Amino acid sequence: MRIVIVGGVAAGMSAAARARRLDESAEIIVLERGEHVSFANCGLPYYVGGEIEQQSSLLVQTPASLRAALNLDVRVNTEVVGLDAGAKTLTLRTAAGEEQLEYDALILAPGAFALRPPIAGLDSPRVHTLRTVADAVTLRQMVEAGAKKAVVLGAGFIGIEAAEALRLQGLEVDIVEFTAHVLPPLENEIAAPVTAELRRMGITVNTGVAAQSIEHDAGRRDTVVLGDGRRLEADLIVLSVGVRPDAGIFERAGVACERGAMIVDEHGRTNLPSVYAAGDAVVSTDRVTGIRRPVALAGPANRAGRQIADHILRPDAARPIPAPVGTAIVRVGELTAAMTGANRGSLDQAGIDYHTLHLHPSQHAGYFPGATQMSLVVHLRKGDGLLLGAQGVGKDGVDKRIDVLATAIRAGMSVTDLIDLDLAYSPIYGSARDPVNMIGMVGANVLDGTLTLWYAEEWEGLREGSLILDVRSAAEFSAAHLPGALNIPHTELRERIGEVRRAAAGRPVRVLCGQGIRAHIANRVLLQAGFDSSSMSGGMLTLRAVLGDGVLVGN
Repeated sequence: MRIVIVGGVAAGMSAAARARRLDESAEIIVLERGEHVSFANCGLPYYVGGEIEQQSSLLVQTPASLRAALNLDVRVNTEVVGLDAGAKTLTLRTAAGEEQLEYDALILAPGAFALRPPIAGLDSPRVHTLRTVADAVTLRQMVEAGAKKAVVLGAGFIGIEAAEALRLQGLEVDIVEFTAHVLPPLENEIAAPVTAELRRMGITVNTGVAAQSIEHDAGRRDTVVLGDGRRLEADLIVLSVGVRPDAGIFERAGVACERGAMIVDEHGRTNLPSVYAAGDAVVSTDRVTGIRRPVALAGPANRAGRQIADHILRPDAARPIPAPVGTAIVRVGELTAAMTGANRGSLDQAGIDYHTLHLHPSQHAGYFPGATQMSLVVHLRKGDGLLLGAQGVGKDGVDKRIDVLATAIRAGMSVTDLIDLDLAYSPIYGSARDPVNMIGMVGANVLDGTLTLWYAEEWEGLREGSLILDVRSAAEFSAAHLPGALNIPHTELRERIGEVRRAAAGRPVRVLCGQGIRAHIANRVLLQAGFDSSSMSGGMLTLRAVLGDGVLVGN
């Protein structure tokens, strides 16, 4: 059997390696348009930033090493320009010209290409993407040649990593992002600490604005002109505004596509016989929401490639390709931000009713030196508490919790199941009630009515018709509080309940504290005293992340 794979790196090389392990007699040919068939594309920003010192460290495998280890016929600098599914042939273009190649099974893993928005001047030689080893080498050479100012267009994961890398090299860096905040898949309250960390690092963050044009001066610097008229000088510009599936050739050959991405079944089969597809150029169905979209992540691509090889060579034993959960993580200075599952936007789009929980636990026991706080946002389905999504940001321990929650989402667990998870505990590593267990406890309280939440976004609508009760200490309240709020520390509430009753005058009471724990205690006291009471999710920590300090008054 001849298996031909178009595209290397994640999905393609995973399929090739698995196919060889299953069938020593198969002829396996990998076609790669670029120079490198197996490279650490997720490591490219860290080479630009100097943390990965040698270019050779980015090259995971070479055609020679793949031939020696797996007997693969790897052909780089070979572009597929045509597909005839009826004849089972590909048309290839190389330096020597065009040729035909027959296949018995074909796996398409062409990946995606960087979007190039209609910005005048985008063809400047100072504008580069960061998707290949050559891109990373070029950017590092520009840094080493004396570049001083950089502009990064797009604040997604790659854009943020590129900005950090360039800042580590000492450049002045501006990030330009069209949406309201950096890392658009993140919830606002998780993105806010990331923005603050970028600014602490000396990176200028420009959100809610797009680049309008790039003025090129061959002798000096380019100037990026923003939509609001601001002008940013740049010795180099990183273009990172998104990607698009690179499936045009195959769509024209008859592969069914949806919004430019190839449609496959649960085993990676396209509508054409013996033609499979995987990776960034394929439509995936989100496990949580059912929304169909490409998922440009290395983990799902690797797994899909492996399982396609299984289906080709062991069809009766092959498992279906799992729907992705979309787990992702990024380092930003001293912080880690991570996400899994659905966010508010996708849940709203899918019409799913949900609760949102905010927690601010420490990553390990507070009495052990080095305890730091993280922020967690968790969405659960109303009614049964099914876990739908989670995000976190903090200096330490975020990766561990998001990975546990990703596993729980994959397993179809409810929030109450988290209470019973036996997670490793030592004061050095966690707490007897791990943050994941705490999510379960808070979620259980919400589901059974022990806890009713209100949210920072609701404040403007509540301030007239409700009593805002701040149960922090007098000193905390004096430093900063919501205008019109009544301050009664939670330790004094039982003795001063009459004061609350007079101030509320029949209105609902909306309680808040620093991060939610004291407000929950106060809320239980008020509910059992007959008040219409609810507790702010996440307290002042979340409120400040969502609304900023501008709404607060104090000394």
